Amino acid sequence: MTTAVAATTAASATTSTSAAAQISSGQSTLNSSYDTFLKLLTTQLQNQDPTSPMDTNAFTQQLVEMNGVQQQLLSNQLLQQLVSNSGGGQGVSSAVNMIGKSVVANTADVNKTGATASWQYTLGSGAVSGTATITNSSGTAVWSGNLNALTTGANTFTWPGTDSTGRALPNGVYTLSISAQDAYGGTVSATPQVAGVVTSVQQNAAGQTVLGIGQTTVPVSSVRSVSTSV
Repeated sequence: MTTAVAATTAASATTSTSAAAQISSGQSTLNSSYDTFLKLLTTQLQNQDPTSPMDTNAFTQQLVEMNGVQQQLLSNQLLQQLVSNSGGGQGVSSAVNMIGKSVVANTADVNKTGATASWQYTLGSGAVSGTATITNSSGTAVWSGNLNALTTGANTFTWPGTDSTGRALPNGVYTLSISAQDAYGGTVSATPQVAGVVTSVQQNAAGQTVLGIGQTTVPVSSVRSVSTSV
C-alpha cells in the first residue's frame, strides 16, 4: 500500500513548528523573568543593610540557576533544529518511520559496493533509442552503452561495473546519465532513480536528513514514493 509522502511531511512540519513555538515561548518568558530578576537584585543591593550585606554565596547561586535555565533552553533549541532540519521539511524523527519501507528516490548517484551497480529510471513516452553513460566521482565518463529497456515509465538498468574496455572498476560512487530519443530524433525525458528498502536515517554534514538504501544515501526530499515492504 502506497504511503503519501506529503502527509508525512505535513505532520513533521506541524510537530516541528509546535516544538519551535514552545521553545520560543520559553525563551521569551525567561528573558522577561531574567530582566525582572536583575532589577530586583539591583534594587536589593542598593537598599541592603550595610551592617548585614547580602550573602555573596546566595547571590552567586541565584545567578547560576538563572543561567542554567537559559542554557537548557538554548540546548533544547539546538536539539530541535538538529532533529527537524532537512531538505523538504522531513526531520530525522519523522523520517525514522520510513525504515523498512520500500522507496523510489530521484538520484543519479549510486554507491557501488560489489561487482555491479543498479538504477531504476523513468522514461517519457515514445522512446525508441537511448544511451546510458556512467561517470566516476571525478566526473570522468568511464562507460557508455545502449539502453535495452525503453518502456514508458519505470525501467531497470544494471551497469557491469567495468570501463569501456571491460576492466573492473573499484567500488565507490558512480553517476548514471541517460539520453533517450523518439522516432523523430526528439528528446525523451529520462529520470535516474534508486529503488529499495530504507535501512537507516541520519543527518549528513550539511545538516540534511538522508535515507540509507543499501550502501547508497539519498536526501528525504528526493523520495518520490513510499510503500510497505513485502
